Amino acid sequence: MSQTTADAHGDGHDDDHDHYPVNEYPYVAHHFDSPEHQFEAGKFGIWLFLVTEVLFFSGLFCAYAIYRAMRPEVFEYAHYYLDKNLGALNTIVLLVSSFTAAWAVRAARLRQKNLLMLLIVITIGCAFTFMGVKYFEYSHKFHDQLLWGLNFNPAHPAWELPSFQAKHPELYAKIQEALAAGGPEAAAKVMPQPANTHVFFSIYFFMTGLHGVHVIGGIVVWIWMLIKAAKNQFGPKYFGPIDFAALYWHLVDLVWIYLFPLLYLIS
Repeated sequence: MSQTTADAHGDGHDDDHDHYPVNEYPYVAHHFDSPEHQFEAGKFGIWLFLVTEVLFFSGLFCAYAIYRAMRPEVFEYAHYYLDKNLGALNTIVLLVSSFTAAWAVRAARLRQKNLLMLLIVITIGCAFTFMGVKYFEYSHKFHDQLLWGLNFNPAHPAWELPSFQAKHPELYAKIQEALAAGGPEAAAKVMPQPANTHVFFSIYFFMTGLHGVHVIGGIVVWIWMLIKAAKNQFGPKYFGPIDFAALYWHLVDLVWIYLFPLLYLIS
């Protein structure tokens, strides 16, 4: 009787999990019925994770909107100390990396090992380029004491910056007239520095810094994907990790696409 029960249990287990060849799909976990089942479960999980990330960043964007609405002059003045060319460069870099990440999913599905590894390396290279540009920007801000929570006392007023001169040529001409007539004090009256300007850099460092942490996390994930790709683990029935990594990377790209105009292109 007990043997019959055991055989019945064994048959049920075979029906649930062993209807696909295990040797052919060694990367399917034991608690999934098929490669497709594992992929769909993983896809649902990564989307849930991305929703939590969107909610996380949404709080920061709400804080930005509130402070921007309360003190628009602070954001208008302080954003001239950001280099929009570097911001645009990082935007292009991330867009390229999103393209290579999406292409990597196709290469994984087609079992194009060499192409897949090349695309992952390009994606990782773009991520390191992004972080290198941010390091250059951050080091410049630290050198000029353009930091969070500190009294805003830059070495150069905003009207001396090329970005301001290009954007407001008429106002810059008036400031130059005031400088010639009465010196820096007279120029400051034409365009006074608003109070609490350091609030802008508090938001800048928090939002871009958190985004940078996600970029670093993405680099770790893509290095892991590169190792798996080198072992030729991906194919038509097993490409989920590449797909999930690409989805995460698209979110990182999307967040920056919003950060760039909000911080660098304020008008």
